[in-house]
This record gives sequence, C-alpha cells and structure tokens, in this order.
Amino acid sequence: MASEELALMAHLMRRAGFGASRDELEARVERGYEATVEELLNPESQEPADRLEFLRYHPGFWKPVTSPGMGAATWLYDLINSQRVLQEKMALFWHQVFATGQSKVDHWHEIQNQIDLFKDLGMGDYRGLLIELAKNPAMIYWLDNCDNHVYAVNENWGRELLELFSMGVGNYTEDDVRECSRAFTGWTMSPNIPRNAYGRYDWQFEYREEDHDDEEKTFLGHTGNFDGEEIVDIVCAQPATARFIARHLYNFFVADEAQVPAWQVTPPRDPEAIETLAQTFTNSNYDIRSVLRVLFLSDFFKEAQFSRIKSPAEMVIGTLRLVGGFEFPAPGIGNLSKQPGYMGQELLNPPSVEGWHTGSEWINSGTLMKRINFAADMMGDPARPGVQSIIDRVRREGDISPERMVDACLDLLGPMEVTETTRQQLAGHAAETGALSWAADPEESANRVAEMLQLIVATREFQYA
Repeated sequence: MASEELALMAHLMRRAGFGASRDELEARVERGYEATVEELLNPESQEPADRLEFLRYHPGFWKPVTSPGMGAATWLYDLINSQRVLQEKMALFWHQVFATGQSKVDHWHEIQNQIDLFKDLGMGDYRGLLIELAKNPAMIYWLDNCDNHVYAVNENWGRELLELFSMGVGNYTEDDVRECSRAFTGWTMSPNIPRNAYGRYDWQFEYREEDHDDEEKTFLGHTGNFDGEEIVDIVCAQPATARFIARHLYNFFVADEAQVPAWQVTPPRDPEAIETLAQTFTNSNYDIRSVLRVLFLSDFFKEAQFSRIKSPAEMVIGTLRLVGGFEFPAPGIGNLSKQPGYMGQELLNPPSVEGWHTGSEWINSGTLMKRINFAADMMGDPARPGVQSIIDRVRREGDISPERMVDACLDLLGPMEVTETTRQQLAGHAAETGALSWAADPEESANRVAEMLQLIVATREFQYA
C-alpha cells in the first residue's frame, strides 16, 4: 500500500470527517479515493447515530432545560457515532455560517432542530436551504423576524441574510436591506400548546398574510411585488453569493482564510480555487454536493494537508472517535459536550451571528492548554480500544529502537508530519528508557507507547488538520 495514498486518504477523512482509524483508512484506500468521495457525498447507505438509543438512556436531553453547554450532548453523541461523517461535518459548517445561539433562543431543542435541518439539506440545493432557514423558528427568533411587521419593518434578518449568509459586505446597499426585509414581513412563528403545565412551547413557522408587505419593492436592481422566496432567487443568482459560499467552503475544508469581516478588503488565499468552486456553484444551480465533489477531487485540496488549525469541535470529536469507547451513551456525556466550549467553541451557542473566528484565533494560552490536556488524557489510557489498537500495531513490529517507536506512533496517529526538531525531541525522550522490548516487559512497553502518543498530541503539529 503506497504511503502517499494512505496519507491522502487520511487527509480526506480529517477534512470530510473527523479522522479515521488505520483499519478504516486501509479499507478505504483499497476502495479508492474517488469511490470514498462518492460514498461520503451520498450518506444514505451509511448508518446515522441512533438518536432514540441516546434518549432512551438520557431522556432529560429531549427538549432539555439544562446547565450551560450540556444541551449539545445530543449532537455530540451523533458526531461521535454517526457513520455519515460528511453529513455531520456539513452540519458543523452551516452552524458556523448560519450561527444561531442558545444564549438568546433559550430552547436547546429548537437549535438542535436547526442542526437536523442542516443534516437533511446541507449537501443539496443552497436555495432550498436558505428558504427553509428563513422559516426555521430558531432563526426567526434569533434574528427578530417575528418582530418584522408591515407597519414596522425589522431589518435584522434581512441584513444578515445579505451580509453573512449569502453575499457579503459591499455587494448591496442599505436600500436593498430594507427592501429585502419588507419581503419577509409576515414570516413568523407560532407556539403550540405545551406538552404539560410546565412544559416548553414548541415553535413552528407561520405565514401571516395580513402582516406581509405586498407593495412593490426594488431589490438589487429588480422591481416587483417580491416575497421572501423571490428575494432568495435574486440573491442566489448574484455572482457575489457564489464567491462568498465558495470562500466559506475553502476556509472550512481546504485552508485557513482571513476572518469573514475582512473579506471585503482581503483577497482569497487561492483566487483560482475560489473561482473554480464559484463557477461550479452557479453551473450546478446552487448544488452544494457538486461543489464539494469538485473541491475534494481538486489538486488544491489534495495539496493542502495540515494547513488548517483544528476547530475545538474537530479536536474533541476527532480525539473521541480515535480513542473509541464512546459508542454507548454512558453517564457524563453532558459534561463531555462542554469540552469544545472550554476550548472556545460552545456548540449550539456561537458568540454572535458572525459565528466563531477560525484559524489561529482558535489558539491562545488558555485554549491551547485545554486542547493538549484533553487529547493527552484520552490518548494516555491503554485500555481505550483505539489506543489499544495503535499499541497492538506497534507491538507487531517487535523490539524496536526509540527512533522507530516515534516514527511508528507518528505514522499511526496520522500519518502525521512534524518538523525534524519536534521529531528529535520526541526521540530524545524515548531514548531515555532505551529500546522497546515487548518480551522483557509488555505492560511497560504498552505504557511507553501510550506516553509517546500523549507527547505527540501535545505538539504544535497535532493542532493542524
């Protein structure tokens, strides 16, 4: 098996998913890169996480009223256990773009419903996704469209639709914002009767015709009696929208870009790649799956290994999937779901409608320590099935030198690329206790491998995907 093929497959699975074990990588290399891309893009044949199994053991997370951060436990379970890894990754992508927070919505399950919407529609028609998003109760409340009336226009949803969800700053006027907002008057929500005297209301979309502005509007050079769907049609047809979505996809899947507010004045890292993705978006009639296929098969994607800093969610989920043992929804999963928040990314509760700042802004002295301690704690337990699998593979090599042990661990954790300085530091530490001798002391040898895995996940290089 060619090492380049294995490294490329590992790169794909880190970006299109949350990493993969060596056994899975080898099986996927046998199937081929393009076949794997198609499998990821068409998740219907793969098993989702069993939501009912989770709720059977944790019924309190069904429409929960919980302490901060723990409402994301339901999604955390999905992220750890679903075989539909790209579907989950796309939900994480859209959660970053269409950021909606529990801090205001105050209904964890309504935001979870929005995440499920992203899973259902996130790889399909972007136009359809925008329309359903405009009808999503969590988004309606988050951006105040329930307060957008024919007699008192609220511009919050209309502004963010143009600024952060589609076109980007500089591609519309203040008049366009107001005309867009007028078209969405009457798009609101209504509560159902609560399930019991102290239960929470469920929200649902409601269109109130009497509260809709049905007068003529002029938006982005088009004039007519537009409603919300027609506004979305006009937005999707704009070249600025194609470039904006392309740049988001590049930043999330390929390489770290400047932060979104700087895009108006900061050119893309790879303008040709953005143009390729934007043209695919337009030519495919806004089909996200088609854009992702071009992205994953492109040279610019294949050559971008270890050029993105892992988000906290990627760090936590990737580590948990690697070490294994979290398939059963055991007690403590609520506290476990808080871990990305400790690193700067509280799932279901982004800091603002702008979402999180990515790349190097994920890292500071506090969050770096949280990342290292979390990964090291998980990797340092030889009893975890994923760690045991790595130890078993190292054991098959027999008695080996400290340098070979380091290389074997780096290979099985990635394959990972580290600087020669990092490698020498790891080898120097391993040399202090000599060669690995399984016959002399198998338990001590296993512990030494686990310790080396801890040191590797504490390196700078491990922070990159």
